[in-house]
Amino acid sequence: MLRRLAFALAGASMLAAGLNGGACAQGLFGSPPPAAAPETKPAEPAPAAPVLPGSPTAVVKPFYEHLGLELDPAQRKNFIDPAKSVLDKSDALRASGQGECLDPNMAFDNADYDKLAIDKSLRTIEAVNGGEAKVVVAFVVEGHQHRLEWKLRKVGGAWKIADLLSVTGEWALSQYQCE
Repeated sequence: MLRRLAFALAGASMLAAGLNGGACAQGLFGSPPPAAAPETKPAEPAPAAPVLPGSPTAVVKPFYEHLGLELDPAQRKNFIDPAKSVLDKSDALRASGQGECLDPNMAFDNADYDKLAIDKSLRTIEAVNGGEAKVVVAFVVEGHQHRLEWKLRKVGGAWKIADLLSVTGEWALSQYQCE
């Protein structure tokens, strides 16, 4: 008798659990109805961290605000060798009337300049190791991802650009021969 009572109580508790949507009832009553999916918005990109004045990112940022700024001789104060010597040779070649050596949109990885698309997708990450730093810049133009790496060194307390490399395009400013 006690066995029948225990069996009846066990069955009743399983039935009760099943009516409350418990996992025990799935075998008895089939799968529970699908739960309504909560309405979700597409994930927003994380807000960009503020750029600290004097940081490596602060040195790189203006080159994404003005097309061709890296070719402006007034910007040489932001560069050191090997990048500076390549830019100086490019200036000399241009001044001689023999043409251009460098593309005017190196900072944009020679991609079509679409300021709205670049501003919308532009992301930077900075890594500092003592007196050296890297600023990796990534953006998307017309569905194509671009990634550049700016190498900087601290000189006299200020960050200076030593090189610019395109990870996507597989080129480096320091490797150009402007002669």
